[in-house]
Amino acid sequence: MTRFADAGWTWEGQATDPGVPPSIYGAGEAADYLGLQRSVFIFHPTTAQGLAKLGDKAEIAVDISKWKWQEVRLSEDFYHVAYHSWRDSRPATAIEEAELLSRLSLQFPNVTAGFIDDTTCMFEYGDYGTQVPEQITAALHSANPALKLWIVVYVSQLDNDYWAPFLRFVDVISLWMGPDDIPNLADHVDRCREVFPGKQISVGSYIRDYRAQQAVPMERISLQYETMYRLWSEGRIESYNILAAGMIDLHPAECEWIRDFIAAH
Repeated sequence: MTRFADAGWTWEGQATDPGVPPSIYGAGEAADYLGLQRSVFIFHPTTAQGLAKLGDKAEIAVDISKWKWQEVRLSEDFYHVAYHSWRDSRPATAIEEAELLSRLSLQFPNVTAGFIDDTTCMFEYGDYGTQVPEQITAALHSANPALKLWIVVYVSQLDNDYWAPFLRFVDVISLWMGPDDIPNLADHVDRCREVFPGKQISVGSYIRDYRAQQAVPMERISLQYETMYRLWSEGRIESYNILAAGMIDLHPAECEWIRDFIAAH
């Protein structure tokens, strides 16, 4: 990879979060807007139709966690309904979704990985055990042994001992932090390398501070991208991944800055 854009991944799909209305940007359009060619397909069912929509991308990693939609009736009025997304983090779900993705990947050669969002949520289920990472990997490789496994890890979780069962099976760490942790991004990457030796690191980039319900401050965004570019240039990270398509029309100034920075590097 010779351009910073070649190392970028976008999260593609519609999610529901407080203060975030539906976006005009659909799956695949964030990558187009930002000038990237790699995407994480998430927040929607894994289907041939969905993967085909991202058929022009160089690579796709697909959520196996799995985010699902649920209809919520707000009153007795037939049309008074809403939808919210929830994450089905049951280990059995991840295994089932990994098998499905493995089969579908034979039809879509640009599918290169399964993606587990908020990995530690599966620990809350009674059927989770240290054998689960191996079971997920076996399912992911059942039809296509070339598929990689990505997991989301937050910098606040790096010093916990529950990652040991994943070490033999995970390929890419999607490493996430809030705005307050961005000044120490390089240190967090170094610590991640110690916890997950030999694994690829893809730094996560928030555009929105979801708890504060506002955009990440521009000075923190610029610091993160300058640091990510330096770490990528030094070979200390392999990629970065941006959350998400629905932010482009919600926080246009921040997204435009990110697009221009990527184009300039």
